[in-house]
Amino acid sequence: MSWHTGRKIASKTVKQAALLSHPEIASHIPPTRSFSYENLRDMLYQHSMVYIKPVVGTGGNGVIQVKKTTEGFAFHAKSSIQRFQSFDAMFQQLKRKMRNRKYMIQKGIDLLTIDGCPVDYRVKYVYESGKWHYRAIVGRKAKRGLAVTNLTQGGKLLQGSVAIRKTLGSGAVQSKKGQMRRLTELSTNVLTRQYPGLTHLGYDYGIDKYGKVWMLEVNTNPH
Repeated sequence: MSWHTGRKIASKTVKQAALLSHPEIASHIPPTRSFSYENLRDMLYQHSMVYIKPVVGTGGNGVIQVKKTTEGFAFHAKSSIQRFQSFDAMFQQLKRKMRNRKYMIQKGIDLLTIDGCPVDYRVKYVYESGKWHYRAIVGRKAKRGLAVTNLTQGGKLLQGSVAIRKTLGSGAVQSKKGQMRRLTELSTNVLTRQYPGLTHLGYDYGIDKYGKVWMLEVNTNPH
């Protein structure tokens, strides 16, 4: 249920298209394509691991991690991992699981981990009393055995500074939070110019093993 009266944009592809128009932001967005047999096959051969996400959806619901393995292919949905020798067999099972929802494919980012569990970040940015301000910068540690970090899927909430310190060391805290803030402010300028009326934004960021910050998603009705 919605808890604020600001504008909301449900489609992930619509929001991403706006952000890709800005070169600096675009360099932090993982390669993404619409879901199809050919696109999934090509992206798996290129990247080895991808996430398929409902174009409209929240809370990590329906998100599936798909991998090309030495034995064939596998996908990880919630706590279940299914393995296949052929791409076609996997694709048919995926289609059954997806039903008729519209999906997108995003290159998987090999996120830094804490205790072997992937970690990402949520930055809440809200418009109140005539200006934008930060409500929170937090880390989210995935529940063991899951490929998504969402709190609704059992993820654990951490202070953003604590999560960065545990993965990259104390010296990286200010620079990584600074990069997230810059991307948040640039992206908010782009989105609000194209879609006036936005008031609550939740940016999801990941940091890979090289220390690069990636923008995984932006929500206009963040939990």
